[in-house]
Amino acid sequence: MNISEVGRATDLPAKTIRYYEEIGLIQPKRSANGYRSFDAQDVHRLRFLARARALGFSIEDCRSLLALWADRGRASADVRHIAKTHLKEIKDKIAALTAMQATLTELVDACAGNDRPDCPILQGLAD
Repeated sequence: MNISEVGRATDLPAKTIRYYEEIGLIQPKRSANGYRSFDAQDVHRLRFLARARALGFSIEDCRSLLALWADRGRASADVRHIAKTHLKEIKDKIAALTAMQATLTELVDACAGNDRPDCPILQGLAD
């Protein structure tokens, strides 16, 4: 398969596929004229990467997960550790966003939104 066919099969843009090759996440074969040639295993790896990235895993986590996926002697504890660490990061981000939402809600609710110059939102940002 060529890069456009693989892009359609994986819902990834060619630019992303080229980037994954550049950083060593995939290694498609090259023909004599330099064109990339992708096989079914490349498609599987790219789908795996697309799903992992959609779940927010970092490139380095994806690299580790791919290595574990390829290692039939892997310990599931290693995979679980990566996923559990990422889950904690997501929970921390949600907590931070929830706190931001609460603060901003308070500021918006405190603002009359009228023609007067005093504004609790600006005051809250300045404090």
